Amino acid sequence: MAKEKEGATRKEILIAGFGGQGIILVGRILGQAAVLGDHKESTLVQAYGPEARGGACSAQVIISEDTIHYPYVRHPHILVCLSQSGFDRFIDQLSEGGVLLIDQDLVKPGSVDAPIFSIPATRMAEELGRKMMANIIMLGFITAVTGVVSVEAGLNAVIGSVPKGTEDVNSAAYSKGCDYGFAVLKGRKKKATGKTGA
Repeated sequence: MAKEKEGATRKEILIAGFGGQGIILVGRILGQAAVLGDHKESTLVQAYGPEARGGACSAQVIISEDTIHYPYVRHPHILVCLSQSGFDRFIDQLSEGGVLLIDQDLVKPGSVDAPIFSIPATRMAEELGRKMMANIIMLGFITAVTGVVSVEAGLNAVIGSVPKGTEDVNSAAYSKGCDYGFAVLKGRKKKATGKTGA
């Protein structure tokens, strides 16, 4: 794992998956939430494999309170993986002290020296009847678990970024991801303090 060099005011996020999952959209919404909602600086660099749909795809997002001079993510503080190939490719770049977020049905992380937060995002989207919304559910989960953008800024960015007429269902998907993330954090806090039950 790479050593962390940047201060707490700068967060580097790498979102990896495959074309067709809406990976770039998640990166774009995160950046918009940071800039328009939280009044921070943000950059987005996107990368595709040789094929668009089904090929490797990643979004590199930097969010900072200061000017961003270099837009590429070298050692992400937050690594989000929605495919096994994305995990295999980028896990060694995760910075020391970084966190890993995964779709638990699509990624088997094995032994990783970092906190892992998992959500069945694709399964939850299928339960909503819209498998394509797994990315928005994951976005809500990222927001809740990492706090890299505020919940309100994230929601407003979702509403402003999705196709007209889908604002309500996308808002519901985002909230579902947030709720799951906050529940995971609450469960870990209870476990850490030795409490059980509700």
